[in-house]
Amino acid sequence: MERETIIEVKNMHKAFGPTIALKDVNITFRKGEIRGLIGENGSGKSTVTSIIAGMQNATSGEMLYKGETWKPHSMVEAQKAGISMILQEANTISHVTVAQNIFAGREKEFSKCGVISMRKMNKAADELLQKFGVGHIKASAPIDIYNFEDRKLIEIVRCVSDETEVLVVDETTTALSHEGRRILYKLIHKLSEEDNKCVIFISHDMDEILEHCDVLTVLRDGDIVGELGGEEMHASDAVKRIRYLMVGREIGEKYYREDYDTSHSDEVALELEDITIGNIKHFNLKLHKGEIVGMGGLSGCGMHEIGRVCYGLEKLAGGRVLRNGGEIKTPLQAIESGIGYISKNRDTEALILNASIKDNIVLPSLTHLSHGTFINPKDEAKMANDEIEKFRIKCNNSRQWVSTLSGGNKQKVSFAKWMAKDSDVIIMDCPTRGVDIGVKQSMYSLIEYLKEQGKAILMISEELSELIGMADKMVIMKDFEVTKEFMRSPELKQTDIIEYMI
Repeated sequence: MERETIIEVKNMHKAFGPTIALKDVNITFRKGEIRGLIGENGSGKSTVTSIIAGMQNATSGEMLYKGETWKPHSMVEAQKAGISMILQEANTISHVTVAQNIFAGREKEFSKCGVISMRKMNKAADELLQKFGVGHIKASAPIDIYNFEDRKLIEIVRCVSDETEVLVVDETTTALSHEGRRILYKLIHKLSEEDNKCVIFISHDMDEILEHCDVLTVLRDGDIVGELGGEEMHASDAVKRIRYLMVGREIGEKYYREDYDTSHSDEVALELEDITIGNIKHFNLKLHKGEIVGMGGLSGCGMHEIGRVCYGLEKLAGGRVLRNGGEIKTPLQAIESGIGYISKNRDTEALILNASIKDNIVLPSLTHLSHGTFINPKDEAKMANDEIEKFRIKCNNSRQWVSTLSGGNKQKVSFAKWMAKDSDVIIMDCPTRGVDIGVKQSMYSLIEYLKEQGKAILMISEELSELIGMADKMVIMKDFEVTKEFMRSPELKQTDIIEYMI
């Protein structure tokens, strides 16, 4: 029996100036299904769903929602009508409480004679947080005290209500820990299987897509190039077929490093000496030239804080960060000493969204490019264009604002700025978060090349397969302490590591 249609997209076309994001796309979404959308960065996945959810308008085409013409003017309008979208990047409001975030735009529900009852709002928010299994988050607390993952969980609570008919999940799991993912998976299956709602699930994680989706639509360059359902998604060659549809060519077998050579220079490129900050006490680490050190653990274990410490973003209670005999206390000192930092919080810490690709790429290199007080615009343009070409950043030109790029292309810009600077030490916090399989493959090749060039790399990741595949040494953390170290080995398995994380 065919499921009831809830949304129809007909001949949807979207252009950003000369760039065609969608080419007359046709797709039908049905009640009770989890529809996966997959494709390379810039393939059009988020563009389709953002138009459905009221973030932007299509250039042309038509949408039907519950059989009626659908053309929402805002996300608020869409959410009131039952279509909610959880975005890839942080989408919370700073400097207010958790409850105020959850009920943003719905304050009238708690007002009487124009006065909002925060007590009632906090009570309702706490009940929702408990219902979603995230009771450790308190409604009355300022949202800024919570980390990126918890803010993402707050977004989920805000987006999903009894009125939700369609939930769009856009690369959300890349921001979540194992427990956070478990909560989200449970939610989407309840919505589809018990409540007969529609879930549109965007992800680059092939295993995740195949495990949780009923049907899968593949996009490439603004076109729908394939659809798989039922037995096709569980066939032995499903992954290979999907990869081919995504990129239009065979993806080579080489993905992670194939060598097990853990040799490196004796020269220490970065040293963390007796670091104490917050719950982290007396942490020590040496990172050598030509070495890839991987840091793993569950979100909240302390590893992300270590990355920030290396770049001078955190004020220490004790200890020192040493580079070439000097102490690193600020990001400016880190940059000047040859340290680059790719933040997990891409939109808030790694990039200036309301600036051009060129400005983002050349920013760390301005001192190098300057001749006295003068910087030749041609030199800036050449540096930016060289990196755009090298990383295959999909854009109109280097003057395009970073805010208009897809998540994966933003991440390429995050890498490009430090490659242009030729940084000797690179701190990578979740470096492949939100990028497609083809880009991941090229990033891993780049990381391997950087090791060969003698660069020192600290790779912080919540993906054990990534750490096992790339690192010379793995430092595993739990509850702000190092619980175990592993050396690169063909025998090393994820099951060997997990017990030291949980």
